[in-house]
Amino acid sequence: MTTPRPTARITAISSAVPGQDIESQYRDWAAGQLPPREARLFGRMQERGGIAHRWSVLDGADARLEPGSFYAREAPPSTAERMAIYAEAAPALALQAIRGLGELPPITHLVVASCTGFVAPGIDQLIARRLGLSADVERVLIGFMGCYAGSIALRTARHIVRSEPEARVLVVTVELCTLHMQQDAEIEPLLAMAQFGDGAAAALVTSEGPGLELGQGLSVALEESADLITWRIADTGFVMELSGEVPARIAGALADEELVETITGGAAVKDVDAWAVHAGGRSILDAVERGLGLGPECLNPSREVLSANGNVSSGTLLFVLEKLIRRQPERGVALAFGPGLAVEGFRFGWTDAG
Repeated sequence: MTTPRPTARITAISSAVPGQDIESQYRDWAAGQLPPREARLFGRMQERGGIAHRWSVLDGADARLEPGSFYAREAPPSTAERMAIYAEAAPALALQAIRGLGELPPITHLVVASCTGFVAPGIDQLIARRLGLSADVERVLIGFMGCYAGSIALRTARHIVRSEPEARVLVVTVELCTLHMQQDAEIEPLLAMAQFGDGAAAALVTSEGPGLELGQGLSVALEESADLITWRIADTGFVMELSGEVPARIAGALADEELVETITGGAAVKDVDAWAVHAGGRSILDAVERGLGLGPECLNPSREVLSANGNVSSGTLLFVLEKLIRRQPERGVALAFGPGLAVEGFRFGWTDAG
């Protein structure tokens, strides 16, 4: 007789952002790099973007984008300069999110997702040491997967708990997207970068206690879409290329009945009472709403996260789940999108089971 595997659930989740809001400063800085006509277009598109605030680990003159500061000097900062800030600021922001979980049980596994920086020893080790975790804690570092890495991190935690019922997995995402702003005379890359802010999130995943049960995962790479979202390392930071075709491709994919059935586990879309959708931008959320035929209120948690923080890459999905866990939804679906173009997600639902 086969022993049933334990169920994994998020029992606590917390998010954190730095203290500097750069949204208005970025608008002025980016518009100043464009010809007057395109600058006006940039401003109108930003006003319609659904983002009120974006936060940065940069501070002082650097956050204000003043002349002579980090991004407002003759030569743009090198990748090395950006990584030096990442090495100091990323672990600190991650610990801020972890503290929001309250008192932690003894942690057996640490899963960290971070796509906006590289450092060795890895950020997983830096976080573990600053938390004072046991030296034998098993660590997984998920890097450079982009906006859907948070989904991968939570699915990894689920696999760990289902394999080791006594596991207590700490999942952390930390992204410093504003370290990769680029000077550019073209409107498209400036608009793409205008979506992103800094943020961290943390979640505790175990096999016991009430929480959001993590169900079956979903992973789909769309055909002929590899060039629609790219993320490459350059001499002056990491450079994102985001095609304007992405929303339409997402809407088209989600109009496929077979894919939707896979996403919902055979349930009708109307019977899903919680949608945790990566807030990649207003056009992305509109595309998901249109493709799935959702009511206008279904993606309110995602739109709230977008307005308050912008797109914080891998952490965005956890920011949305933090809102939804308070509602204790019976049946939910998490979806995130990123390089590939790929869809990564999982089903979830509230459980009170021990």
